[in-house]
Amino acid sequence: MANALVSIQIIPKTPNGEDVIPYVDAAIEVIDQAGVPYQVSPLETTMEGDLPNLLSIIEKMNTRMTELGATSVISQVKIYSNPSGASMDKLTEKYR
Repeated sequence: MANALVSIQIIPKTPNGEDVIPYVDAAIEVIDQAGVPYQVSPLETTMEGDLPNLLSIIEKMNTRMTELGATSVISQVKIYSNPSGASMDKLTEKYR
């Protein structure tokens, strides 16, 4: 069972001031390829899993940004950790 939820907003600085959306799409692709449950929201993406694995995915996202040419990257991260289990569905079920 997953023990953490991690939300990330990734803000790459593009080399020539280009639109960041293709970079954000590439960051979400890193999450998708990792195979963890995730939900994209307008301002951040939330992943569900084991905390060390989720933090590793964030590192890969940042690496991907620099591979694409970003000159710097800001990653705003929120972590919810619960040793007995963490679930996006459980945490938000009363709102659905």
